[in-house]
Amino acid sequence: MNIEDLKQKAKEIRKDIIEEVYNAKSGHPGGSLSIADIMAVLYFNELRIDEKNPRWEDRDRVVLSKGHCSPALYAALAERGFFSKETLKSFRKIDSNLQGHPDLNKVQGVDMTSGSLGQGLSVANGMAISAKMDNKDYRVYVILGDGEIEEGQVWEAAMTANKYKLDNLCVIVDNNNLQIDGTIEEVMSSYPINEKFKSFGFNVLNINGNNIEEIISAFESAKQTKDKPTCIIAKTIKGKGVSFMENKAEWHGKAPNEEEYIQAMKELN
Repeated sequence: MNIEDLKQKAKEIRKDIIEEVYNAKSGHPGGSLSIADIMAVLYFNELRIDEKNPRWEDRDRVVLSKGHCSPALYAALAERGFFSKETLKSFRKIDSNLQGHPDLNKVQGVDMTSGSLGQGLSVANGMAISAKMDNKDYRVYVILGDGEIEEGQVWEAAMTANKYKLDNLCVIVDNNNLQIDGTIEEVMSSYPINEKFKSFGFNVLNINGNNIEEIISAFESAKQTKDKPTCIIAKTIKGKGVSFMENKAEWHGKAPNEEEYIQAMKELN
């Protein structure tokens, strides 16, 4: 896709996110909206996947470690054609496959059941090591929250990724600087994130995570890097695209009411 088409896909993903959370009357819009551009580039420009063959052995893998931002993942999968967009309206409903956290056994295109924060990089390491052992050339992408990396397991996994020289692994940190209780600095500062990952042996790239061109360039650079994993620190805006949600911690896990829904959709349209 060209840049303008990818921007339009990101907009559609954002509209889907609002639809999901509004219809469910619950969910996590803030961090879902912040990664919409990343998801658009991944699913429409970067990933080697086949919506008609979701379990294709040679597909690239995506681990949404910050699983509460499932609305963004479901939106991207629906836009790509893994399932009907109409299904998005069942988000978080009883007996729906689209639960608040993604389940690989219930949703086509989901590569890891996630939601318990801090575990995604460990699983992504396993996938990347498996590819190396089987002489497969698929790549593994894992999306972490900047609040999530306060979890100690993330750094154990970072050591593992470095030890095994997992150059087929790309970590994306959604650095929107807000978590459920406030700013990253207020809760448990993980800054400087880039220096930390560098010290763990990663190739580190700092980008504007809401800029399509920079995201594409970063993924290309990651593919060219050999003998070490890559970490992309994606500086984003929480709630990106909806003015009253942007940079507001209270929209971490709150659904819009009818008036807010109408305003959000008007802005996104």
